[in-house]
Amino acid sequence: MITVVGVRFKKAGKIYYFDPDEWEIEKNDRVIVETARGIEFGHVVVGPKEVTEEEIVPPLKKVLRVATEEDVQVHNENKKKAEEAFFICIDKIEEHGLEMKLVDVEYTFDNNKVIFYFTADGRVDFRELVKDLAAIFRTRIELRQIGVRDEAKMIGGLGPCGNPACCTTFLGDFDPVSIKMAKEQGLSLNPTKISGLCGRLMCCLKYEHETYEELLEKLPDVGTVVMTPLGKGTIVEVYTLLETVKVKVRLEDDTEDIFTYKIDEIEVTEEKDSKYFKADEYNKEEANFHGEKKCHGKCQNSCPVKEVINNGKVKDKELETDNPIKDRRKCDK
Repeated sequence: MITVVGVRFKKAGKIYYFDPDEWEIEKNDRVIVETARGIEFGHVVVGPKEVTEEEIVPPLKKVLRVATEEDVQVHNENKKKAEEAFFICIDKIEEHGLEMKLVDVEYTFDNNKVIFYFTADGRVDFRELVKDLAAIFRTRIELRQIGVRDEAKMIGGLGPCGNPACCTTFLGDFDPVSIKMAKEQGLSLNPTKISGLCGRLMCCLKYEHETYEELLEKLPDVGTVVMTPLGKGTIVEVYTLLETVKVKVRLEDDTEDIFTYKIDEIEVTEEKDSKYFKADEYNKEEANFHGEKKCHGKCQNSCPVKEVINNGKVKDKELETDNPIKDRRKCDK
């Protein structure tokens, strides 16, 4: 086991492990460490603890010293110099006519390097810009292109929920997020409703993903034929968190009605109602429970399941075959 301390260089940034060496270091202390970028000023967010060698990314560098008041003053001066460098760089970008957006500027603690973070749609030839900046600041210059998620993390802002963005408050790393997570949680697939201020899928879709996966393993799919206390029926809707399902049951008087059951109140049969499509193939809001697909009205006039009438409204055409699902898939929208 190896004793380490966790150091963070930016608010909500990634945590890096360092060897405390002979220094007595506690959580919330400020330290000076050596990194691949040079000498850095950081905050201890994880006190001394023992970890296995597998958790360490070699080589494990040592803490140089606990930060003094002079070190804190140098750090604050570097932040002021970075603000001035930001506006100087913006002027130079405009002067060279480069299609790039400057996001942030950072000085290393020893002033050995100035790092400029920017975003751009493609590759940018900034060689002349680097020459100008090196002549002005007389130190090493690094221009680093970042993505939109990193930009949002640096700038900050309010998310769709009205709270400060997770990435600027507590998220150290970006976990992969997919549209499948939104589907499994029964959320609207409208991009504007599931995207964060960076324009990408919201990071919070990941928070409950494991819980939904565990629950969905125990729940049958829409269209599954089950035996209920009132007879055989077909599942038409699933409530994941409540662990309940809505079942359409054919009663003794040959009428149909919908009932809600707990998962332990029904028994899944081996049969599958062929007229029900897979729940993940279509948006629930666009489908009814008769195996037919409702036209969404966003496609062109050539769509085989709709026609546009004079007032601009859309109505379903009568399909020429007995397979409405197959015909519906011809629509390219």
